Amino acid sequence: MIRPLICLLALFVTVFAAAEDAPLPSKDKFHLFLLVGQSNMAGRGVVEAQDVAVNPRVLMLSKEGKWVPAVDPMHFDKPSAGVGLGKTFGQIIAEANPGVTIGLIPCAVGGSPIDTWKPGVFYPATKSHPWDDMVKRVELALPAGTLKGILWHQGESDSLPGLAETYAAKLSDLVKRLRELVKAPEVPFIAGQIGMFDGVPWKPETILVDKAHRELPKDVPHTAFVTAEGLNHKGDKVHFDSAAYRELGKRYAAAFLKMTK
Repeated sequence: MIRPLICLLALFVTVFAAAEDAPLPSKDKFHLFLLVGQSNMAGRGVVEAQDVAVNPRVLMLSKEGKWVPAVDPMHFDKPSAGVGLGKTFGQIIAEANPGVTIGLIPCAVGGSPIDTWKPGVFYPATKSHPWDDMVKRVELALPAGTLKGILWHQGESDSLPGLAETYAAKLSDLVKRLRELVKAPEVPFIAGQIGMFDGVPWKPETILVDKAHRELPKDVPHTAFVTAEGLNHKGDKVHFDSAAYRELGKRYAAAFLKMTK
């Protein structure tokens, strides 16, 4: 009974917050972060009380394009959207930067292969254009603040024969195109690891994609890799559970603060 009530509360908070834009600080004090990738960036964790607690200095760009308090579910790619890593990340970065407001730009699309993150590409599963839709949200967000980082979690859909072999080159190209889009050639880009779940062996293709993530900092300047070691799935052997998403948020935040201290 408690869990459905929490979910209803999350919906109420989100709907209420979306009714009006939150007050924004000056552009230099509004630090923006782009959240891109597939379902493990969007988040599929069960929403709990802490996930709907509002921090006035952590905002998100809603589906309607308004700056509202960040609560989960932050994404809206599929009805299954839930707790992700973004809110925890934002809270930690806000705590580390007194006087600054964090703005999260959720753009992840569940199931999307890296090839769908190109101009003009339609993704039938969600009837969306992942790259083009992201561009619209970035163009809406950037006038209000300063982009400080790009968070990427994706790769499960490319862990297949014929796709994994070319993933590393595509990832490097994606970083380049994203930086060109936001006109920030050195903005930090952080890639997270595919789930390393006990009892769920990786395919050779998953190992190849993981290698691309691990070696990104060696191949592309101003990038970082975040491990998923020791984290649990939610029972489906693909998506992290809520606690794991929060821990991932901490790891992304630690990587960002290390890169920028």
